[in-house]
Amino acid sequence: MGDGDAAELRRNVVIAGHTGDVGTVERALAHDEPGVREAAFGALARLGLFTAEVATQGIDDPHARVRCRVAELCAELPDFDLAPLLHDDDPMVVEMAAWSCGEHESPLPHIVPRLVELCTSHDEALVREAAVAALGAIGDERGLTAILKACDDKPTVRRRAVLALAPFDGDDVKAALTKALDDRDWQVRQAAEDLLG
Repeated sequence: MGDGDAAELRRNVVIAGHTGDVGTVERALAHDEPGVREAAFGALARLGLFTAEVATQGIDDPHARVRCRVAELCAELPDFDLAPLLHDDDPMVVEMAAWSCGEHESPLPHIVPRLVELCTSHDEALVREAAVAALGAIGDERGLTAILKACDDKPTVRRRAVLALAPFDGDDVKAALTKALDDRDWQVRQAAEDLLG
């Protein structure tokens, strides 16, 4: 199938998600082109049919683009276990999975330790940024040390880390926020001022 044919089919799947053509959408889940499968998962979500069973199918997709979309859609499934996607080989998938964990403030006990690991040791700053934001959204004390460490990371990560301190208190939190008032990055300073104000 040519790129033009795949693009046309992808458009048809998106339209099917708006018109309620479930059959077209479900058939597209098995299509060879990742862009078509990606559109199919999005269409199922639009139709209110993106379930844990569907998500489980999506996290095993061979293409990172599809897994990334599934990770994003999982933000609407608060009880879904995103651990497999938090261990994905593709950083964009991991980043999106971390974001989704933060969106539904994941109560699953093994999620926080994985987010801590990502926040403190992943090579990609975008992943560390998403992980620290998720730890702040979840507000679990087990994540505090990692958040404090992230306050010394790259500027984008530091911004998220300072904001992630919002649900916590204590001398170490106050010390980190006070230090952030003198940060080289104005957005880090502003976030600290907002939280201390």
